[in-house]
Amino acid sequence: MESMMIWMPIAMAVLGLAYMLVKKSWVMKQDAGDGKMKEISDHIYEGAIAFLNAEYRLLAIFVVGASIVLAGIAFYMDSTYLIVVAFVIGAIFSAFAGNMGMKIATKTNVRTTQAAKTSLPNALKVSFGGGTVMGLGVAGLAVLGLTAFFIFFFHHFMDGVWTSTTDMTVVLEALAGFSLGAESIALFARVGGGIYTKAADVGADLAGKVQADIPEDDPRNPATIADNVGDNVGDVAGMGADLFGSYVATVLAAMVLGNYVIKDMGGAIQDAFGGIGPILLPMSIAGVGIIISLIGTLLVKISSNDAKEADVQKALNIGNWASIAMVAAACYVLVTWMLPETMQMDFFGEGLQDISSMRVFYACLVGLVVGAGISAFTEYYTGLGSKPILKIVQQSSTGAGTNIIAGLATGMISTFSSVLLFAAAIWSSYALAGFYGVALAASAMMATTAMQLAIDAFGPIADNAGGIAEMSEQDPIVRERTDILDAVGNTTAATGKGFAIASAALTSLALFAAYVTFTGIDGI
Repeated sequence: MESMMIWMPIAMAVLGLAYMLVKKSWVMKQDAGDGKMKEISDHIYEGAIAFLNAEYRLLAIFVVGASIVLAGIAFYMDSTYLIVVAFVIGAIFSAFAGNMGMKIATKTNVRTTQAAKTSLPNALKVSFGGGTVMGLGVAGLAVLGLTAFFIFFFHHFMDGVWTSTTDMTVVLEALAGFSLGAESIALFARVGGGIYTKAADVGADLAGKVQADIPEDDPRNPATIADNVGDNVGDVAGMGADLFGSYVATVLAAMVLGNYVIKDMGGAIQDAFGGIGPILLPMSIAGVGIIISLIGTLLVKISSNDAKEADVQKALNIGNWASIAMVAAACYVLVTWMLPETMQMDFFGEGLQDISSMRVFYACLVGLVVGAGISAFTEYYTGLGSKPILKIVQQSSTGAGTNIIAGLATGMISTFSSVLLFAAAIWSSYALAGFYGVALAASAMMATTAMQLAIDAFGPIADNAGGIAEMSEQDPIVRERTDILDAVGNTTAATGKGFAIASAALTSLALFAAYVTFTGIDGI
């Protein structure tokens, strides 16, 4: 049983990556349209690759320099050099995940435009197919890399059997290098890509709409290519690297705290998983989450060619909410199966307390509620036809000034509900299962990362498809269909950013909890 469970996340990751390759092959077989469409798409692809090549050259220098520093620290602290290897591989995996997602996005956009010539359902199928490749690729690589390194370090330092929490701490310290490498790339990719995205977007609008008085994505405006490139390097490659880093860090933090749960219980537990059930649980949740997200992507479809924005949004919501519900069921099975019925956990100022495994499951539910709540709140404040959006439209009738005021006010108000949700989630997950509960809440929320990324990447793909339709002067019906997808994509992009921020916040708290527990700080 122990041997099976330690390999289960890798099997799930490989299965997800295998389906990703099948889906990628299907997308690439779709018709890419006429010569003019292909030419525009090639320009977007070449621009995106040029940006990534320039960015990755600088990142390579950073990774080499940071590796030398880490090697020096490891030598000085008499630590293992393997943390440097893990750091480099983590950086490579993160960069590859973002690069892979961006390449498929820039190849899917023109195929979405061509599919829109036939029907709206086909256009959604192709565009979301590209997003699915992105989501499963990022999640699969994250779980594959993290689990493979854990198994290697577990056998290298502990001969594959439980010895002590001290030895497991050495394993997890080395594993932290993988997370550090992933997060380092995420920082540069997210910030660098985001700056380029907005600079290109605003520049294209200033040149076209303000100076030349021509429509958005007009073929007479060469800056539209840069605008479409920006959508990919920021909202696809940047977001992919961002969530890759958060995903890995969340699971690692929960594993570290799982080790301290074992320590609180006397340094050893008897279970069917070699005494490391609390450590394996976060990886198992992540692995199962990949398969559940895969199933969720299959539920995203529309049948009517006359579908509107609300119908497309509903289709995406069905996949998202179904994934969250299935993860909740999976968490119940995994928690009750892998954890002792009663555990002891240390709480600040309260000492050791007996905690049932059901309370750990409830902490997982808290994380899923946060993910669902963020999606619901974001859709309410940014969705087409919602009350806040209609209010901004009404205010815009008196000029740009009132539009800006109303938009800023709505944005500020929108954060209130999310802040309350976060505060309640942090308090409740800690009250239920201590810091381990906080980390598992984050892990459960991140379990649907593949689905969230698929929905998020769908947005820039649809946006690019609309731009290609306009620049290649396609029939108005084509632009009308891509505009429907683009309008929904703007909402999903906002939802994706909300999910990224939420995951980063809970991940930061989980890492802080791991640090506090590791250092033995008994008060804040």
